[in-house]
Amino acid sequence: MLENITSLLRTQCQLDPSRPTIVGVSGGPDSLCLMDVLRNARHNIIVAHFNHTLRVGAEVEAEAVEALAKRFGLPFITQSGDVRAFAHEKKLSIEEAARTMRYIFLFQQARANSAQAVAVGHTADDQAETVLMHFLRGAGLNGLKGMSHRIVLDSFDAEIPIVRPLLDTWREETLLYCAEHGLRPHFDPSNDSTNFLRNRLRHLLIPTLETYNPKFREAAWRTAQLLQADLALVDSAVDSAWTQCVLTESDALVALDAAQLTALSSGLLRHLLRRALERVARAADVNFATLNRAEALIHNPKRPSRTDLTGGARLLCEADQIYVVAQDAVLPFERWPQIPVEADVFSLSLPARVELSGGWVFTAEKWNIPALAWEQMQENEDPYQVWLDAPALKGNLNLRIRADGDRFEPLGLDGHTQKLSDFFTNVKLPQRARDRWPILCAGELIAWVPGFQPAHPFRLQQSSRQIVYFHLIAPQKK
Repeated sequence: MLENITSLLRTQCQLDPSRPTIVGVSGGPDSLCLMDVLRNARHNIIVAHFNHTLRVGAEVEAEAVEALAKRFGLPFITQSGDVRAFAHEKKLSIEEAARTMRYIFLFQQARANSAQAVAVGHTADDQAETVLMHFLRGAGLNGLKGMSHRIVLDSFDAEIPIVRPLLDTWREETLLYCAEHGLRPHFDPSNDSTNFLRNRLRHLLIPTLETYNPKFREAAWRTAQLLQADLALVDSAVDSAWTQCVLTESDALVALDAAQLTALSSGLLRHLLRRALERVARAADVNFATLNRAEALIHNPKRPSRTDLTGGARLLCEADQIYVVAQDAVLPFERWPQIPVEADVFSLSLPARVELSGGWVFTAEKWNIPALAWEQMQENEDPYQVWLDAPALKGNLNLRIRADGDRFEPLGLDGHTQKLSDFFTNVKLPQRARDRWPILCAGELIAWVPGFQPAHPFRLQQSSRQIVYFHLIAPQKK
């Protein structure tokens, strides 16, 4: 066993023997075996024991682990907690609350002691039980692959991994190891209780399944091995899709290109959404129902602008972008021109230059070559620049936010106006961008809605001789 695990510690767990590792030791055979294997492999380990205080005898077990650590000259850390109170507060099962509190303790100690990893004693039996549990709950590749030898659990620590060196070792082997090396494990009587789901699987369901396949545990463990390799292939495809679809990302927000996203296959879309949700809501339960609802919304032509998903995360939809955001995330405005909140209107004198929010800049200048202006206008594909007929721009020029009752005569309507609010709706400008969108006015009339089109009366005509050129310059991308 020691020879095989020594290789696994280096390859799969990627542990450096010289750097400290926190080892979770409950006192049972699996964790005692793990501690001793790491000790004999000359790894720098710190023994950590969490007392759940759930039953009589818990203190005795803590003292026994401490005595063993002292016997081997190993650093020892312990802590206790009220699991029942924590379960009630967080609305968790006792089983899940105990796991959560134990992991919080282990990762806190890892951070405090500059440890490279947290090592726990999950075995191949635990892997088989985990695969079966996920199957019963309904899971995809991510669940059926079971546990990994090394993984970062973002909900506990975004940098320090958890490692499972015994994941290819059966429980019977750890018992034999303890017997051969003079280790006396304590057996938790709660492990025999069928009040917990994992125990019911272990003591009731798996023995029944073994009447159909005597090697069911090995088959479930082997399934996890195969699916981990398959998931690595899927992750590679998701990496590629992530590069194509993600426009910006942060701890609280992932912005996705709507067109690219809707072009993905169903399976790839779901995996990408799972990754986005795990980025912004690390503790969320990303299940089939959540992904199914999110996928249906994305493909719905009349999708709502906002939908709650899971763990406080939301799906926000705009015309060309879809956001997966945390509960308190603030969406970026930088991709749109916005008039700063400290000023609702800017008076313009030619030439003009106005600095807007997010690095946008508005400029205005006279254009002295009519033929060139007409040619440029004909070829122009940038909605943020326009050439207008100067004599038509009567009254004071100003750049302002929209006002109640604003009406606009879009190019081509020739005398017919519409509400600016209706125009914004027709061009699918996101609601949150409308209030401070810059509007170019000549006196009381709207001359141009930057990003879209000029008003018909102010349009450049081939006969125009006096021309004003307006340009909204986007900030340079970093």
